[in-house]
Formats: sequence, structure tokens, C-alpha cells
Amino acid sequence: MSRVVFLMDKIMRRYGMSGKSVIPLISGTACAIPAIMAARNISGWKERLITILVTPFTTCSARIPVYAIIISLIIPDDKVLGIFNLQGLTLFALYALGFAAAIFSAMILNRVLKIKQRSFFIIEMPNYKLPSIKNLIITVIEKTKAFVFGAGKIILALSIVLWFLASSGPAAYDNAEITMSEQTKGTNITDDELSHKIASYKLENSYIGIMGKTIEPVIKPLGYDWKIGIALISSFAAREVFVGTLATIYSVGDDGDDTATIKERMRAEINPITGEKVFNLASGMSLMMYYVFAMQCIGTLAIVKRETNSWKWPILQVVGMGILAYVTAMITFMILS
Repeated sequence: MSRVVFLMDKIMRRYGMSGKSVIPLISGTACAIPAIMAARNISGWKERLITILVTPFTTCSARIPVYAIIISLIIPDDKVLGIFNLQGLTLFALYALGFAAAIFSAMILNRVLKIKQRSFFIIEMPNYKLPSIKNLIITVIEKTKAFVFGAGKIILALSIVLWFLASSGPAAYDNAEITMSEQTKGTNITDDELSHKIASYKLENSYIGIMGKTIEPVIKPLGYDWKIGIALISSFAAREVFVGTLATIYSVGDDGDDTATIKERMRAEINPITGEKVFNLASGMSLMMYYVFAMQCIGTLAIVKRETNSWKWPILQVVGMGILAYVTAMITFMILS
């Protein structure tokens, strides 16, 4: 890694970063949290701050479930040039777009941030040798403790808030069992189907469901309905929660092939106003563009706050990335509609 960092330093400095920024950017494809923590090795504050702010643009593994299910719904399983799979190329394009957004954002931040300092790149070129198992274990333990006791407290608090919003609500939520029992009275419905309908009704009438209904006018220009709005809010705890939330909303059972069932329900979802499918090419691409740029991760915000020792940068980060995601998604939807 020392040699990779040395070779990339001259290139990365064009974008306001250090050669050491390569490690966080690559690590961000797994998870932005340890990637941002890896930026501690960057000595210059400006280079380190830019790296921290742009690393979440790289496509992390939490985005893959969202991409996978949306791509399978809107992109045909065709061959390009007889070799490449169109769905695979779409996923590759999303990864490339994330990296491009990180580099472009770094260029802008390098000019916008008025932090005057001059940093020097100094790195040891060690001989190739096997790592010390003892040092490796100690490092892992220390880094894990730092995350759990530092950012973990913030993540836990915010996750509890989201859980409360999704698990409680006004009178309609409390009377869900009675309401659904009366609505399904006299119908040939199984107990499992009834329980799924109750769960879906509760989610719709929970506080987070009310929030989804409230933000529907805001997300409507992106091609989303209130159900997707709930998924967007829920996925702020973790992006992959998006699929699980939609599964609950669409009353998907636990039997059979869960993924196929979710896809079938999502594919069959019809907008009652327009009569068109909710998940079509326009709305699907808009949704993926939103997730490429949006900061939908409590854990990342918590670790940014911890690493910068200020709420200023995570707030600017979530607002800036949110505006970029919204505008990009809206333009995508308008072009493809």
C-alpha cells in the first residue's frame, strides 16, 4: 500500500487530496465508516477533510441491495456486443458515477475550502514482509473500540428514534388489528395474510408512515409515492433497509423466494392516479441516481462528526449531498418520463 500511495500522490494532489486518500476511497466500496477512519493517516487537515467529505460518494456494499432489485425491475437481461450483460454494465456505471462524483466534489472543495496550509508527503517504503499477527489483532481491537464507544453511541440513539417512529403511531395505529379484522370479515383470508395486512397497515399509519405521506408532495417530482418515501426515511439508518421496508409495506411473506416475491410485488405496483407502474424506467433510474449521491447513512454521519470533532461538516455534507441527489434524480425522471 505504501507504494500505491506514493505512485498516486501526484495524481491525487490535482484534486486537493493526498496519495494516502486512495486507501479511504477504495475502502469506501466496502463501507464508508472504516474508510473515513482510515483518513486519520493523512497529516494535512485540508486533504484529510476533503477525503472525509467525498468518500461517501463511492458505492458501498449497502447500496448493492437497492441497485440489484431496481436494476432487475427496469433493466432487461440482454447482452451488449454479445459479451457484456446490460444489467452488469448498469451496475458498473453506477460504481463509476460514484467515483467520478467523489473526484469532481474534491476538485470543488479544494477551491472552496479556505484552509491555508502547506503539507508534505512523507512515507516510509518498508521492505516486503509478513505482517505481525499481534500488531494486527491489537490494531483491530483498538479501532473497533474507538468506533463502538465513539460513533456507536450516536448511531444507537438515532436508531432508537427511527425504531420508535416505525413502531408507534396515533389511534389508527393502535386500532390496526380491529380495523383490518373488520375489513377482512367474511373473506377467505389466512391468518398469515391477515398478519401481513396488519403489519402493512400499522406501518402506513405509524409516525414514520405519516412522515412518508407528508413528504410525498416533495418527492413526487422524482417519481416516488408515499411508500417509497417511507423507505427513504427508514433507509437513513442503513441503505439496505430500503428493500426490507418495501417488503413490509407490500405485505411480503416469509415463505418461498423472498427476493422474487418482493420483485413481483414491486413490479405489479400501480400508481392509482396515473395508472402507470410505480417502478418504471424513469422512476427506477431516478431512485438509483438518488442513492448514488444521497447521504443515507446514520453511521457515516456519526463517524464524520467524530473525526472532525464538529457537527458543522456532517450537516454540510448531508445537506449538500441531499440537494445534489434530489436535483439529479429529478432531472433523470424528467428526461426519461
